[in-house]
Amino acid sequence: MKRVLIAGGAGFIGSALCRRLIATDHHVTCVDNLSTGRLDNLTSLMDHDHFEFIEHDIVAPIDIDCDAIANLACPASPKYYLDHPIQTAKTSMFGALNLLELAHKHQAPILQASTSEIYGNPHIQPQTEDYFGNVNSVGTRACYNEGKRVAESLFFDFHREHGLPIKIARIFNTYGPGMQHDDGRVVSNFIMQALQGQPLSIYGDGNQTRSFCYIDDLLDGLIQLWESSPDVTGPINLGNPEEYTVLQLAKKIIALVGSSSTVDYHDAMSDDPQRRRPDIAKANSQLNWKPSTALDAGLLKTIAFYRDHLASASNPQPALT
Repeated sequence: MKRVLIAGGAGFIGSALCRRLIATDHHVTCVDNLSTGRLDNLTSLMDHDHFEFIEHDIVAPIDIDCDAIANLACPASPKYYLDHPIQTAKTSMFGALNLLELAHKHQAPILQASTSEIYGNPHIQPQTEDYFGNVNSVGTRACYNEGKRVAESLFFDFHREHGLPIKIARIFNTYGPGMQHDDGRVVSNFIMQALQGQPLSIYGDGNQTRSFCYIDDLLDGLIQLWESSPDVTGPINLGNPEEYTVLQLAKKIIALVGSSSTVDYHDAMSDDPQRRRPDIAKANSQLNWKPSTALDAGLLKTIAFYRDHLASASNPQPALT
């Protein structure tokens, strides 16, 4: 049994990874400051003998005995990081540094959940791992984009200077049951709006593209990267190479929900990427990984999750007396 530290383990992806590791007989210590993560995501684990939760901000150092570390600690939705840019940059940079120091102390392999935002508003399509990106270093999204780029740099410096075993995954848009209804990203926004008969909010003309990876597929990729040979360091793209415009996604969700919602256009967001599609040849050749969940199938499961949320919210359980 490995003792695994998951930073950011109360978030959408982090909590799903905690559950996956507990199911495979690991001992998991989840560290989260609950700025965007929620204890509700961990309800099924709180009484498990092999699970421990520690409320802590990794911007400050931490010392925990561990055999492996995964760093998923950072706001990932523009809704949050645009409101808290300095804290986001601190989490990305100082948080990564503190976890790398901890990994070095215990000689624990460490995985970094990086992001497709590394590529900024890309000039090439699809994006390959050797593309350096097109990032506005002084833009409003730089706190996240540049913070993650610095974190990747630190990971490789620790690997080169100390021989620390590292893994870096560049995660593309991930969705699925468990994502908070008020997450602020496009899939959750569209589904909640469609379920409530509201207009779906599109920022820009809707022709910007995204690729959407179902949560179970992403977890498979993270685990396969974690368990790969030490010479596989990454960065490796983990995402679904199918590309959709935001408008196509909106129409698809309206149809799957069976909603009468229309589409409402708003001003484009600053530095919003116009194309986003991963090249996953590296993940396929080095990890034997590719996503298997079709978008419609994944969206239907996610829609069912949000339907249940709305039903629970409208029919709260009476308090126990």
